[in-house]
This record gives sequence, C-alpha cells and structure tokens, in this order.
Amino acid sequence: MTDQQTPPTTDERAERQPTPLPVRPATPRPRLRATLRWAAAAFVFAVVGTGTASGITLMDRTDVPGLATRSDGRWDYPELVRPPLPSGSPGPLAPSNKAGAHYADLRALVLPAPHGAIPDPGLKGDDGWVTTKDFMAPYTGESRPDVRQMLVDNGLRHIAARGWTTPDGTHTRIYLLQFDTAAVAEDVLGRQFTGYAEPRYRIAEADAYALEEPFPEARVNGVSLVDFAEAKPYGKEQLRMAYLGAGDTVAMITQTREGGAASIPFWQTVTLQSELLA
Repeated sequence: MTDQQTPPTTDERAERQPTPLPVRPATPRPRLRATLRWAAAAFVFAVVGTGTASGITLMDRTDVPGLATRSDGRWDYPELVRPPLPSGSPGPLAPSNKAGAHYADLRALVLPAPHGAIPDPGLKGDDGWVTTKDFMAPYTGESRPDVRQMLVDNGLRHIAARGWTTPDGTHTRIYLLQFDTAAVAEDVLGRQFTGYAEPRYRIAEADAYALEEPFPEARVNGVSLVDFAEAKPYGKEQLRMAYLGAGDTVAMITQTREGGAASIPFWQTVTLQSELLA
C-alpha cells in the first residue's frame, strides 16, 4: 500500500518560503547606475516609425504586487505621450545617436502635473523655457555662483521645468537641463552635481543628506540615477531629490513636504520622468 503524504500545515508552508534577499545598502560613492523599467508604475509602447509618438500608461493597481489599492499613495497622472521625433531623427538612446541628443522638444519631455495639483507659477518660464536663475532658486545662496559657473563651463543649452503642489502638501519641482552631448551630461551628473555621499551643491531645504537605494522597480533602462533624502533630524519639511541622466539631458527632481516626503509618489515621479527621457 502506498503511504499518503500528509498535506503541509500553514506554518510548514510558510517555513518553506524562500527568505527574501537583504536590500543592498547604498554605497558611499555615488555612481551612475544603468537602470531597468519600473513595472509597478508605467510601461512604454515602442516607437512605431519615424515621427510617431509613443504612449506611457499606468498599470492597473490590481496588477502591481503590494500596490493594489488606491490608498498606496500614488498620484493620478494623466496618460503620458512622448512627443514625436522630427523625420529621420533617432531616439536619444539609439546606437546611431552618438551624441545622445534629444531631438524632440525638451519642453514636451517634462513630466506633467498629476490630476488635482496646483501648478507652480514660478516655473512657467518664457514659452516653456526657464532661466538659469530660476533653476538656481532651490540652492543656498552660497552655492548659486558655483552652480552658475559650472553650467556655463559645461555649455548648458536649455532648461525646461515644471512644478506643482499636490493636495497632501508635497511640492514638486522638475528641471531638465540639456547639454551638447551625452558625454558632457554624464560628467555633469557624475562629477559636478554629485559628490561623496551627498549632492555637491546644497539645496536650501536640507542640511544633511543620505544616499538612498532606489526601489528595484524604479530603474529604467539607459537612464542613470543618483538620489538622496534629507537625513534625520530634519526641520519642518523633508526633502527628497534625484538626478537623472539620459543622453544629452540631466534632470533634477525635488520633493518637499511638511512632516516628511513620502517615498511612493517620489519614486513614481522619478520613474515616469525617466520613462519620458529614455
């Protein structure tokens, strides 16, 4: 007679589950990180033919493990569409695009505000472009001359920006800085904006910073990412910030909120902006 095996109990099944791998701590030296797509927030339809826009849509919440309800803190962004490329122009990460140039209008690559947010009137700019002075506003007064000189030395071409405040009080600012080539942008991101374990130029809202390891799903292929959070004890507000690098463009994203800047909308914003730049 064949012995029947007793089904495992709930406790026994739990014991057989694989032990999650520990999260790798952030290394003390910031580095440019080749990144993967965040399936938890968005996906990109492939560009079909030259001059055709591609769409980026949010996945259903029920499709995202651990983020299945509307109480997870994510914001309701509009459907995103990349602007069309000029006829015959490659994307910024195409092998044929040696300079990593974004041929699409940079102003159309700035992430739009989520539904219900109040636009930041200080970042409307002139025809969508903002000045170097506008970009330097978040930095401390002593940092601004150095930031300005660094941008001049590296041949900054354009700055596009957008900002908003959501009903929960989070203030978001996004700046896209375009340089002549991807090599220049990579140097600006890796050696100019970021230093040893903290930003090289201090943002006024924060006194001390800590490198953070991104959500694994927040990584977008071909986009470099260095991110920081204001270290405790912080004051009335907490700052989260990230620098992105994609082709000839560097993005700076900051979020501040009284009592602490939430991580989920921050990483959602970082990921969707990365998708638009890739």
